[in-house]
Amino acid sequence: MFHSPTRKGFLIVTLTLLLMTLTLGTMFTRVSAATTLGASAALSGRFFGTSVQAGLLSNTQYNNTLSTQFSSVTPENEMKWDTTQPSPPPNSFNFSGADQIVSFAQSHNMKIRGHTLVWHSQLPGWVSSLSGSSNVLSAMNNHITTEMTHFQGKIWYWDVVNEAFNEDGTRRSDVFQNQIGNDYIADAFTTARAADPNAKLCYNDFNIEGMNAKSNAVFSMVQSFKASGVPIDCVGFQSHLIVGQVPSGFQANLQRFANLGVDVQLTELDIRMPTPASNANLTQQANDYSTVVKACLAVSRCNDMTVWGVDDGHSWVPNTFSGQGAALLFDANFQPKPAFNSVITALNGVTGVTPTPTMGITPTVAPTRTPTPITTPTATPTATSTTGSSTCSVRYTVTNQWNTGFGATFSITNTGSTAINGWNLQFTFANGQTITQLWNGSFTQSGGNVTITNLSYNASLAPGATLSSPPGFNGAWSGTNTNPTSFRLNGVTCTS
Repeated sequence: MFHSPTRKGFLIVTLTLLLMTLTLGTMFTRVSAATTLGASAALSGRFFGTSVQAGLLSNTQYNNTLSTQFSSVTPENEMKWDTTQPSPPPNSFNFSGADQIVSFAQSHNMKIRGHTLVWHSQLPGWVSSLSGSSNVLSAMNNHITTEMTHFQGKIWYWDVVNEAFNEDGTRRSDVFQNQIGNDYIADAFTTARAADPNAKLCYNDFNIEGMNAKSNAVFSMVQSFKASGVPIDCVGFQSHLIVGQVPSGFQANLQRFANLGVDVQLTELDIRMPTPASNANLTQQANDYSTVVKACLAVSRCNDMTVWGVDDGHSWVPNTFSGQGAALLFDANFQPKPAFNSVITALNGVTGVTPTPTMGITPTVAPTRTPTPITTPTATPTATSTTGSSTCSVRYTVTNQWNTGFGATFSITNTGSTAINGWNLQFTFANGQTITQLWNGSFTQSGGNVTITNLSYNASLAPGATLSSPPGFNGAWSGTNTNPTSFRLNGVTCTS
């Protein structure tokens, strides 16, 4: 009896705390779960956008879906050359349709992608008929400068040059390539930087989502631009895909471009299928969209995902690919499809990856998982070892670090005279760090001991070559994040 009042009080307090916990849990669930594409993407500091047609903004269903679901827009045709400058100078430019979209986006607090300044298609005849390097260069630079100046301060990313490569990796034959030569892309980016120094500048193309001759050519161009100081900030992967055919190396390919120091974006995503759509294809499409979105989420510099159209009824696909369609997240009646649900699930499920901050750009919806950046440790000195008759150098660099996580990459160079065919890299974390996601390799970790093994596409390393698709990872840490100082390549120790 003596203990009854105390026990009763204890039970009351316990029940009160339990109810408070359940209530708080419900509150946090409501805060962290998002139901629209834009809000779901903002959970990780990203944007989810769509292409927009100015003439459809008066359509109530189109307008409502656009304004409630998306956080960024890309004018579908209104910023292209044949619309903005259909006649040669001194005739004035026409920005009326683009202005309408920009005004709509600003009134709804949306980011705006500019698309596109230099492209072989939708080009007015007066440009295509120009001859002489100086004439074409002058027309190109004038067009870039005038259009970017008109929208200065309103566009966060510009597609400066679009689709400049053939499938085999050679340059596309058009008036810019034929009259100006290989330097026209670099010239375009240099002019664009001068026209709006605060806008981010992108190269944009299709069929570069996987690792192939075309994506390799674009990779080499970006690598060259970064090395020579040509201003480029972003690569856009159009991602016009076919149901059931998402490239297996999509994430790894995004990451290798990001490793060059550029942002990567999915700029024109759609996944088409034969029509009428079957339930099996709609299910596969949902899985494919989830795969693509997760590939972006796994790459810290993939900060924007844009689908090419609000709904199936206004998609470019049926008019371009006979018998194909149903490529978007909403059907022709603006009803969400299984792919919409899979994208929402993927976006809400993101954990442990935070996009690289972009200067001057903040998400429309405040992200709930953005870590607080802290000082990034310096890279370890280069380590060298001999593997049989070959030597190698390994450099480990922390690329970004925050309160509970970090990202790092390796540079592996074969400095010997014998090719390395197949490799594994071993090292030890001294402070309990763990790898949470790795690209360009597979890994095992036991305690602090890590082994990274090549994939099929980066197994070989020629004499004197540096691995073009080196491994990198996102990891977790607590307390101290000391860099590894000893590396072993194929079992032979490399010391710094």
